[in-house]
Amino acid sequence: MKSIDIEHFQGGEGTVHFDHILETEQMHGMNRVYAKVTLQKGCSVGYHIHEGDGEDYYVIKGTATIDDNHERIITLQAGEHYFTPSGKGHSLTNLDDEELQVMALIIYDHEQSI
Repeated sequence: MKSIDIEHFQGGEGTVHFDHILETEQMHGMNRVYAKVTLQKGCSVGYHIHEGDGEDYYVIKGTATIDDNHERIITLQAGEHYFTPSGKGHSLTNLDDEELQVMALIIYDHEQSI
């Protein structure tokens, strides 16, 4: 498992920690990212739009605040998930004192290539 820290990921605040469960080549063209993402209080993944893939966040621990395509703000607790399809955008923020951990899975949108 490869672990990395990225400052200001996608233009967000603070540091985002990634524990990559599988590397891209291990997913045989089906998925782009499969990782546990950890955010401390005040840290975020900046707003970004998915093109040609979608992303699912599954909350393991803490409370996730998500900007859903600039249309609404969603709050998720442990055991809940949120999917952003291709062509839509989102951000992920930890506003709580408790560490936020989510599983992030970015899935290629193979229907767009048909």
